[in-house]
Amino acid sequence: MTDAFLPTAPVGSLPKPSWLAEPETLWSPWKLEGEELAEGKQDALRSAVHEQHRRGIDVVSDGEQTRQHFVTTFIERLTGVDFERRETVRIRDRYDASVPTVVGAVSREKPVFVEDAKFLRAQTDQPIKWALPGPMTMIDTLSDRHYRSREKLAWEFATILNEEARELEAAGVDIIQFDEPAFNVFFDDVQDWGVATLERAAEGLRAETAVHICYGYGITANTAWKATLGSEWRQYEASFPLLQRSTLDIVSLECHHSRVPMDLIELIRGKKVMLGAIDVASHAVETPEEVADTLRAALEFVDADKLLPSTNCGMAPLPRGVALEKLSALKAGADIVRAELAAVRS
Repeated sequence: MTDAFLPTAPVGSLPKPSWLAEPETLWSPWKLEGEELAEGKQDALRSAVHEQHRRGIDVVSDGEQTRQHFVTTFIERLTGVDFERRETVRIRDRYDASVPTVVGAVSREKPVFVEDAKFLRAQTDQPIKWALPGPMTMIDTLSDRHYRSREKLAWEFATILNEEARELEAAGVDIIQFDEPAFNVFFDDVQDWGVATLERAAEGLRAETAVHICYGYGITANTAWKATLGSEWRQYEASFPLLQRSTLDIVSLECHHSRVPMDLIELIRGKKVMLGAIDVASHAVETPEEVADTLRAALEFVDADKLLPSTNCGMAPLPRGVALEKLSALKAGADIVRAELAAVRS
């Protein structure tokens, strides 16, 4: 993937420029239309790549600059989903949202993100990562009036995601990441069919595959939920043993300023770990030493050659300047630990 030691990578979204979409807002409507919007999205993606280069990020992402939302933008390109027929559902058993409705058989008639991925590939010689929603998180962001079975719809989405992932790989994507925050909520489903559908989505890929499981964006509904979780957040205890035995290459988790016991990482020993060392629920920019402290603590439970310093989650709701400074802090903290490990080896 990359020759860098402790390669840094953002998990998902970066804030969009204020001329493209409303700042610090999820599902923010576009401020441009037609050809201007298409050009504006590419300009924003180009800018996101430039900032990652400038701040020393090793594995470059698109920052989700061309999509409104990490789940619904993929779903809206599929057939069988009616975005005019909306219903209110409980998202991840946490907050209510107006979502589209599955009214028929779902299918992908043409690639969704492949052209955007090709554009990203043309902007950098560094490894690139592309995020897709995972099957369980997709069904949790919809009202299903057709299949009436969470599992059946998840298997359908897994097949569609695999089609997209194979084309992203052909477009030059090095890491394909599936976002599954729902894995921190629906533990029985994760065991019964969640990991299996995720493996179906990743089936046959030569690119590295990652699953990202977090406690959500730094929005009020998520921070309020976290406040109810007590002194230890042990949700990963349910999914990590299953993922350790899975075909996925990388597990991405929220760590910094969380109450996740660090020793839970031992449960995925042998996998690569994309460790969240940047808090996306705070405007305070971490110091390099704070990032380094998080990475040092994790190294007791993950081998250094399998550690990828990262962010806890996407940063779309943050002020743009804050998010970019956090990327700089991520790199600086990784540099501290790289130097320490190099000194020990010499």
